[in-house]
Amino acid sequence: MAERIILGGGGHAHLSVLADWALRPLAGAQCRLVTSSRYTAYSGMLPGWLAGNYRADELLIDLAPLAVQAGAELVIADIVGLDADARTIDLSSGASLAFDLLSLGTGGQADVTRLSALGDKLLPVKPVDGFISKWSAFAEQAPRRGTAEVVVVGGGAAGVEMAFGIDAALRRCNVQARVSLVTHEAGFLAGHAEKARALVLAALARRGIATRYAHANGTPDGLILSDGTFLHADCVVAATGSRAQSWLAHSGLACSAQGFVQTRANLRSISHPFILAAGDVIERIDRQLERSGVHAVKAGPVLAANIRASLDDTSLDGSRDHTYSPRDRTLYLLAHGNRKAILSWGSFVTAGKWVWRLKDWIDRGFVQRYQSAATKMNAKGT
Repeated sequence: MAERIILGGGGHAHLSVLADWALRPLAGAQCRLVTSSRYTAYSGMLPGWLAGNYRADELLIDLAPLAVQAGAELVIADIVGLDADARTIDLSSGASLAFDLLSLGTGGQADVTRLSALGDKLLPVKPVDGFISKWSAFAEQAPRRGTAEVVVVGGGAAGVEMAFGIDAALRRCNVQARVSLVTHEAGFLAGHAEKARALVLAALARRGIATRYAHANGTPDGLILSDGTFLHADCVVAATGSRAQSWLAHSGLACSAQGFVQTRANLRSISHPFILAAGDVIERIDRQLERSGVHAVKAGPVLAANIRASLDDTSLDGSRDHTYSPRDRTLYLLAHGNRKAILSWGSFVTAGKWVWRLKDWIDRGFVQRYQSAATKMNAKGT
């Protein structure tokens, strides 16, 4: 039996694991949740927060009472090292923790290598709580300047929604704003239907958000695009793809060429079956998955089931495991300002305020499920 279980990261996938432990405690196990913050922010509502549809606290889930319910010790620290063979993790606090079973849901790091010269003007979307703090400071100063030039780099669903949210946020500040979206053409809503891309482009044009197809390099004053154009920027929001945490390369785990943990469909490491992983930190060897919060959420119950299976299967041969098999088509709900959204599901695409209400209902429901559990615990005084 695995007696020492560590959940590395407090993101979407591990919320399901905590809920599973709260319902059915792991008798005899010493459980820990190691995360950089007591609060985890639901990224799906971040553009809505920018647009003024949500308060910041409506995005945040308090992990402390959830950990109590799950019978887990909450450890606030970053993981900065892993020795898979020795079964230990190193923390930013200087401590080292041993484990028998580890689940990694630490997410990836925003890939800002080409943008680092921007310095303080660079605002990576991840981690979300860090973005909320930095954007709030920028928005507070914007009215004093009277103008704001903001560029969003990244043409995936996150980048597109952020561009709309930032435009709405600056309009609410009553500043003269210019918002641009920079993405390479092949990366603009890749995997979405052509109709969805056309609707988004039309909505961007209506809002006056310029779309530029190019690669970008940061400078202290803005961006130099691959077509030779210079974009002045007061702020650059990086909604770029994820890169692997640097410490994974020295962990002893089997990793992809890009440094992500290689797993099978059961979300176990292919080299160390007592280590599971989900979300942006992994690369499946059986299929390619988009790095999306959707997959982290959906993988959570599989992680929970396979952690539990590990307690009864000392061989860890996977015979008792569940597998995560995403559907061929993913439902995307893209908010684009004024409480409107675009629904994209394979080749089926539609839009309207009812789509935004559907997205709002789904997003609020996800967060409130865990917020209500936390509220009950706080009411009991624990």
